[in-house]
Amino acid sequence: MFYHDNNLQYKVRVDKPNPAFAKLLQQAIGGIEGEIRVCLQYLFQAWGNRGPNKYRDMLLDTGTEEISHIEMLCTAVALNLDGATNELKDKIAGENPIVSNILGGMDPRHVISSGLSAMAVDSNGVPFNGSWVVGSGNIAADMYANVMAESTGRVLATRLYELTDDTGMKDMLAFLITRDAMHQNQWLAVLEELGGVGNNLPIPNTFPSSVHIPEFDYAFVSTNIETPANHQGRWTSGTSIDGKSEFSVVTAQPGAPIPDLGIPDVKGYAQAEQMTTGDKGLLENIKDTILP
Repeated sequence: MFYHDNNLQYKVRVDKPNPAFAKLLQQAIGGIEGEIRVCLQYLFQAWGNRGPNKYRDMLLDTGTEEISHIEMLCTAVALNLDGATNELKDKIAGENPIVSNILGGMDPRHVISSGLSAMAVDSNGVPFNGSWVVGSGNIAADMYANVMAESTGRVLATRLYELTDDTGMKDMLAFLITRDAMHQNQWLAVLEELGGVGNNLPIPNTFPSSVHIPEFDYAFVSTNIETPANHQGRWTSGTSIDGKSEFSVVTAQPGAPIPDLGIPDVKGYAQAEQMTTGDKGLLENIKDTILP
Protein backbone atom coordinates (compact mmCIF):
# COMPACT_ATOMS: atom_id res chain seq x y z
CA MET A 1 0.00 0.00 0.00
CA PHE A 2 1.36 3.41 -0.95
CA TYR A 3 0.30 6.84 0.25
CA HIS A 4 1.36 10.29 -0.88
CA ASP A 5 1.22 13.92 0.11
CA ASN A 6 1.43 17.03 -2.04
CA ASN A 7 5.02 18.00 -1.20
CA LEU A 8 8.27 17.12 -2.94
CA GLN A 9 11.00 15.35 -1.00
CA TYR A 10 13.36 18.23 -1.85
CA LYS A 11 12.81 21.58 -3.49
CA VAL A 12 12.97 21.85 -7.30
CA ARG A 13 13.67 25.28 -8.75
CA VAL A 14 14.53 26.37 -12.28
CA ASP A 15 15.93 29.88 -12.63
CA LYS A 16 15.83 29.95 -16.43
CA PRO A 17 13.81 27.36 -18.38
CA ASN A 18 15.92 25.33 -20.80
CA PRO A 19 14.03 22.86 -23.05
CA ALA A 20 17.29 21.31 -24.23
CA PHE A 21 18.26 20.49 -20.64
CA ALA A 22 14.79 19.00 -20.13
CA LYS A 23 15.68 16.49 -22.83
CA LEU A 24 18.93 15.59 -21.02
CA LEU A 25 17.05 15.14 -17.74
CA GLN A 26 14.94 12.45 -19.41
CA GLN A 27 17.95 10.12 -19.14
CA ALA A 28 17.79 10.39 -15.35
CA ILE A 29 14.11 9.43 -15.50
CA GLY A 30 13.73 6.68 -18.09
CA GLY A 31 17.30 5.78 -19.07
CA ILE A 32 19.17 2.67 -18.01
CA GLU A 33 20.90 4.75 -15.30
CA GLY A 34 17.66 6.45 -14.29
CA GLU A 35 15.31 6.59 -11.35
CA ILE A 36 12.55 4.42 -12.83
CA ARG A 37 15.10 1.61 -13.04
CA VAL A 38 16.25 1.79 -9.41
CA CYS A 39 12.71 2.40 -8.13
CA LEU A 40 11.33 -0.74 -9.78
CA GLN A 41 14.46 -2.74 -9.00
CA TYR A 42 14.19 -2.15 -5.26
CA LEU A 43 10.43 -2.65 -5.20
CA PHE A 44 10.52 -5.92 -7.13
CA GLN A 45 13.34 -7.17 -4.91
CA ALA A 46 11.20 -6.30 -1.88
CA TRP A 47 8.01 -7.87 -3.21
CA GLY A 48 9.88 -11.10 -3.95
CA ASN A 49 11.97 -11.13 -0.78
CA ARG A 50 12.23 -14.45 1.04
CA GLY A 51 14.09 -14.28 4.32
CA PRO A 52 14.37 -11.75 7.14
CA ASN A 53 11.64 -9.14 6.77
CA LYS A 54 14.02 -6.29 7.62
CA TYR A 55 15.52 -6.53 4.12
CA ARG A 56 12.06 -6.35 2.57
CA ASP A 57 11.18 -3.34 4.69
CA MET A 58 14.43 -1.57 3.81
CA LEU A 59 13.98 -2.18 0.09
CA LEU A 60 10.39 -0.93 0.25
CA ASP A 61 11.54 2.25 2.01
CA THR A 62 14.21 2.98 -0.57
CA GLY A 63 12.13 1.97 -3.58
CA THR A 64 9.39 4.32 -2.39
CA GLU A 65 11.94 7.10 -1.90
CA GLU A 66 12.98 6.62 -5.54
CA ILE A 67 9.38 7.35 -6.59
CA SER A 68 9.89 10.78 -5.07
CA HIS A 69 13.06 11.23 -7.13
CA ILE A 70 11.12 10.45 -10.30
CA GLU A 71 8.59 13.06 -9.19
CA MET A 72 11.34 15.64 -8.64
CA LEU A 73 12.88 15.03 -12.05
CA CYS A 74 9.49 15.11 -13.80
CA THR A 75 8.83 18.45 -12.10
CA ALA A 76 12.24 19.69 -13.25
CA VAL A 77 11.48 18.69 -16.84
CA ALA A 78 8.13 20.51 -16.75
CA LEU A 79 9.69 23.65 -15.28
CA ASN A 80 12.44 23.62 -17.91
CA LEU A 81 9.76 23.42 -20.60
CA ASP A 82 7.92 26.53 -19.35
CA GLY A 83 7.85 29.06 -22.17
CA ALA A 84 8.93 26.47 -24.74
CA THR A 85 5.73 26.89 -26.76
CA ASN A 86 6.25 30.62 -27.34
CA GLU A 87 9.93 30.09 -28.11
CA LEU A 88 8.99 27.40 -30.61
CA LYS A 89 6.43 29.65 -32.32
CA ASP A 90 9.01 32.42 -32.66
CA LYS A 91 11.51 30.08 -34.27
CA ILE A 92 8.97 28.61 -36.68
CA ALA A 93 7.77 32.09 -37.67
CA GLY A 94 11.27 33.27 -38.49
CA GLU A 95 12.77 30.23 -40.21
CA ASN A 96 11.96 26.83 -41.65
CA PRO A 97 14.91 24.45 -41.13
CA ILE A 98 14.69 20.79 -40.10
CA VAL A 99 12.85 20.05 -36.87
CA SER A 100 15.98 19.53 -34.77
CA ASN A 101 17.18 23.01 -35.66
CA ILE A 102 13.75 24.53 -35.10
CA LEU A 103 13.61 23.09 -31.61
CA GLY A 104 17.21 23.97 -30.77
CA GLY A 105 17.96 20.62 -29.16
CA MET A 106 14.53 20.21 -27.58
CA ASP A 107 12.70 16.88 -27.77
CA PRO A 108 9.73 17.52 -30.14
CA ARG A 109 7.65 14.97 -28.22
CA HIS A 110 7.73 17.28 -25.22
CA VAL A 111 5.43 19.45 -27.34
CA ILE A 112 3.48 17.06 -29.52
CA SER A 113 3.12 14.05 -27.19
CA SER A 114 3.29 15.11 -23.55
CA GLY A 115 2.14 18.74 -23.58
CA LEU A 116 5.33 20.10 -21.98
CA SER A 117 5.65 17.26 -19.49
CA ALA A 118 8.14 14.51 -18.73
CA MET A 119 7.82 11.04 -20.26
CA ALA A 120 8.92 7.53 -19.31
CA VAL A 121 11.70 7.62 -21.90
CA ASP A 122 15.43 8.29 -22.04
CA SER A 123 17.14 11.31 -23.59
CA ASN A 124 16.84 9.76 -27.06
CA GLY A 125 13.11 9.15 -26.62
CA VAL A 126 13.53 5.38 -26.16
CA PRO A 127 10.89 4.01 -23.72
CA PHE A 128 11.99 2.60 -20.39
CA ASN A 129 12.93 -1.09 -20.63
CA GLY A 130 11.88 -3.38 -17.81
CA SER A 131 14.62 -5.88 -18.68
CA TRP A 132 17.04 -3.54 -16.88
CA VAL A 133 15.39 -4.37 -13.56
CA VAL A 134 17.36 -6.94 -11.55
CA GLY A 135 15.64 -9.05 -8.93
CA SER A 136 17.36 -12.41 -8.66
CA GLY A 137 15.99 -13.69 -5.34
CA ASN A 138 19.56 -13.86 -4.03
CA ILE A 139 20.08 -11.03 -1.53
CA ALA A 140 23.84 -10.72 -2.09
CA ALA A 141 23.58 -10.76 -5.89
CA ASP A 142 20.85 -8.12 -5.71
CA MET A 143 22.92 -5.88 -3.43
CA TYR A 144 25.85 -5.92 -5.88
CA ALA A 145 23.41 -5.09 -8.69
CA ASN A 146 22.07 -2.23 -6.59
CA VAL A 147 25.56 -0.82 -5.99
CA MET A 148 26.11 -0.83 -9.75
CA ALA A 149 22.75 0.85 -10.39
CA GLU A 150 23.42 3.62 -7.86
CA SER A 151 26.99 4.05 -9.11
CA THR A 152 26.03 4.56 -12.75
CA GLY A 153 23.10 6.75 -11.67
CA ARG A 154 25.44 8.95 -9.65
CA VAL A 155 27.87 9.19 -12.58
CA LEU A 156 24.98 10.36 -14.77
CA ALA A 157 23.81 12.91 -12.19
CA THR A 158 27.32 14.37 -11.83
CA ARG A 159 27.56 14.80 -15.60
CA LEU A 160 24.18 16.52 -15.69
CA TYR A 161 25.40 18.76 -12.85
CA GLU A 162 28.30 19.89 -15.05
CA LEU A 163 26.02 20.49 -18.04
CA THR A 164 23.94 23.22 -16.42
CA ASP A 165 24.65 26.66 -14.98
CA ASP A 166 21.16 26.92 -13.49
CA THR A 167 21.60 27.21 -9.71
CA GLY A 168 18.22 25.60 -9.05
CA MET A 169 19.05 22.58 -11.17
CA LYS A 170 22.48 22.26 -9.59
CA ASP A 171 20.90 22.27 -6.14
CA MET A 172 18.39 19.53 -7.06
CA LEU A 173 21.09 17.42 -8.70
CA ALA A 174 23.36 17.88 -5.69
CA PHE A 175 20.58 16.37 -3.54
CA LEU A 176 20.18 13.38 -5.89
CA ILE A 177 23.97 12.90 -6.03
CA THR A 178 24.03 12.90 -2.22
CA ARG A 179 21.28 10.28 -1.97
CA ASP A 180 23.02 8.10 -4.56
CA ALA A 181 26.14 8.13 -2.38
CA MET A 182 24.14 7.08 0.67
CA HIS A 183 22.43 4.27 -1.20
CA GLN A 184 25.77 2.90 -2.38
CA ASN A 185 26.85 2.76 1.25
CA GLN A 186 23.50 1.25 2.23
CA TRP A 187 23.74 -1.72 -0.13
CA LEU A 188 27.37 -2.33 0.83
CA ALA A 189 26.32 -2.25 4.49
CA VAL A 190 23.87 -5.08 3.80
CA LEU A 191 26.68 -7.11 2.24
CA GLU A 192 28.83 -6.44 5.30
CA GLU A 193 26.01 -7.52 7.59
CA LEU A 194 25.68 -10.72 5.58
CA GLY A 195 29.31 -11.52 6.37
CA GLY A 196 31.26 -9.52 3.80
CA VAL A 197 33.03 -10.88 0.77
CA GLY A 198 34.56 -13.77 2.69
CA ASN A 199 31.14 -15.18 3.49
CA ASN A 200 29.18 -14.07 0.41
CA LEU A 201 31.60 -14.99 -2.36
CA PRO A 202 31.21 -16.81 -4.57
CA ILE A 203 27.53 -16.05 -5.06
CA PRO A 204 25.49 -18.15 -4.45
CA ASN A 205 27.37 -19.34 -1.37
CA THR A 206 24.95 -22.26 -1.03
CA PHE A 207 26.29 -24.15 -4.06
CA PRO A 208 28.85 -26.83 -3.07
CA SER A 209 32.38 -25.75 -3.98
CA SER A 210 33.32 -29.43 -4.20
CA VAL A 211 31.72 -29.44 -7.64
CA HIS A 212 34.13 -26.76 -8.93
CA ILE A 213 36.98 -27.65 -11.29
CA PRO A 214 39.96 -27.10 -8.94
CA GLU A 215 42.53 -25.97 -11.52
CA PHE A 216 40.26 -23.16 -12.68
CA ASP A 217 38.76 -22.16 -9.33
CA TYR A 218 41.10 -19.22 -8.64
CA ALA A 219 42.99 -19.00 -11.91
CA PHE A 220 43.17 -15.90 -14.10
CA VAL A 221 43.02 -17.21 -17.68
CA SER A 222 45.23 -15.30 -20.11
CA THR A 223 44.01 -15.47 -23.70
CA ASN A 224 46.63 -13.06 -25.09
CA ILE A 225 48.84 -15.05 -27.48
CA GLU A 226 50.31 -12.17 -29.50
CA THR A 227 52.69 -10.74 -26.92
CA PRO A 228 53.97 -11.85 -23.53
CA ALA A 229 51.26 -10.75 -21.13
CA ASN A 230 51.97 -8.66 -18.05
CA HIS A 231 50.25 -10.47 -15.21
CA GLN A 232 51.05 -8.05 -12.42
CA GLY A 233 47.68 -7.40 -10.85
CA ARG A 234 45.79 -8.03 -7.65
CA TRP A 235 43.73 -10.65 -9.47
CA THR A 236 46.73 -12.78 -10.51
CA SER A 237 48.59 -13.51 -7.27
CA GLY A 238 48.16 -13.53 -3.52
CA THR A 239 45.18 -14.48 -1.40
CA SER A 240 41.86 -14.52 -3.23
CA ILE A 241 39.31 -11.87 -2.31
CA ASP A 242 37.13 -14.40 -0.52
CA GLY A 243 40.19 -15.53 1.47
CA LYS A 244 39.68 -19.16 0.56
CA SER A 245 42.61 -19.77 -1.80
CA GLU A 246 45.44 -18.17 -3.82
CA PHE A 247 45.17 -16.50 -7.21
CA SER A 248 47.21 -17.94 -10.08
CA VAL A 249 47.65 -17.44 -13.82
CA VAL A 250 47.11 -20.04 -16.54
CA THR A 251 47.59 -19.59 -20.27
CA ALA A 252 44.55 -20.60 -22.27
CA GLN A 253 45.09 -23.79 -24.30
CA PRO A 254 42.78 -25.71 -26.63
CA GLY A 255 41.14 -28.35 -24.50
CA ALA A 256 38.16 -30.38 -25.71
CA PRO A 257 37.40 -31.22 -29.35
CA ILE A 258 34.42 -29.66 -31.07
CA PRO A 259 31.47 -32.09 -30.88
CA ASP A 260 29.74 -33.39 -33.99
CA LEU A 261 26.31 -31.76 -34.08
CA GLY A 262 24.94 -34.26 -36.55
CA ILE A 263 22.85 -33.59 -39.63
CA PRO A 264 20.20 -30.87 -39.97
CA ASP A 265 16.61 -31.75 -39.21
CA VAL A 266 14.91 -32.75 -42.46
CA LYS A 267 11.88 -30.61 -41.62
CA GLY A 268 14.12 -27.63 -40.98
CA TYR A 269 14.74 -27.42 -44.73
CA ALA A 270 18.50 -27.17 -44.98
CA GLN A 271 20.17 -27.95 -48.31
CA ALA A 272 20.17 -31.51 -49.73
CA GLU A 273 23.98 -31.55 -49.64
CA GLN A 274 23.85 -31.23 -45.86
CA MET A 275 21.76 -34.38 -45.43
CA THR A 276 23.57 -37.71 -45.02
CA THR A 277 20.96 -40.13 -43.62
CA GLY A 278 17.33 -41.01 -44.10
CA ASP A 279 16.25 -40.13 -40.56
CA LYS A 280 12.82 -38.50 -40.37
CA GLY A 281 14.19 -35.76 -38.13
CA LEU A 282 13.28 -34.26 -34.79
CA LEU A 283 10.20 -32.34 -35.93
CA GLU A 284 8.62 -35.36 -37.58
CA ASN A 285 9.39 -37.58 -34.58
CA ILE A 286 7.78 -35.01 -32.26
CA LYS A 287 4.77 -34.89 -34.57
CA ASP A 288 4.45 -38.69 -34.40
CA THR A 289 4.53 -38.47 -30.60
CA ILE A 290 1.93 -35.74 -30.07
CA LEU A 291 -0.53 -36.53 -32.87
CA PRO A 292 -2.77 -39.62 -32.66
